[in-house]
Amino acid sequence: MTPDLRLYALVDPAVAGGRSLPELAKLLIGTATLVQLRDKHGTTRAMIDAARALKAVLAPAGIPLLINDRVDVALAAPADGVHIGQDDMDAADARRLLGPNAIIGLSIKTAAQAAAAPLDALDYVAIGGVYATTSKDNTAAPIGTQGLRAIAAAIRARKAGYPVCAIAGITAANAGEVIAAGADGVAVISALSLAAEPAAAARELRAVVDDALKRRGQG
Repeated sequence: MTPDLRLYALVDPAVAGGRSLPELAKLLIGTATLVQLRDKHGTTRAMIDAARALKAVLAPAGIPLLINDRVDVALAAPADGVHIGQDDMDAADARRLLGPNAIIGLSIKTAAQAAAAPLDALDYVAIGGVYATTSKDNTAAPIGTQGLRAIAAAIRARKAGYPVCAIAGITAANAGEVIAAGADGVAVISALSLAAEPAAAARELRAVVDDALKRRGQG
């Protein structure tokens, strides 16, 4: 399926601003179009419990829930799909396990990865990090909007109109530039979960994205 990437909220217990993940998710209803559970340090059981709690909040609002890296957790919860990195389970294997209706995304950082990405087994790609971020251990230099534009073009040269979101360091102040560079949406952690008022921050960011998409002719 084609996911709505306009405001892709990542929630992580390590970057939650003192709130529970279901509480954060409730604050994002009405603005977030997709939510991902990311937990690099929790146990498998804790992740499954968190995924189920998030699903209970998000499903009635029609917001899909994806799991970062963990296909097993996505199956157990059950979630609506997974987001995998370059060193995680192969996309084709994830597709076989999760089925044709699951949403599967892949992180892309370089032109070589864009050329090799198994687009037919995926539903979208996330390109980045675009800007510097403190919410993830990442030693690679930011690619900037120029890198984002080049990688998005490489993906769409292979498959026209392919869904692309941008990740890392994105805020309401720079989201418009990211959309202008070719992203269909933004994947965000800190700008929402660490905001004093996450619901207001989400509304502001979503408004910037929607406006930029209209100016690009996709609104």
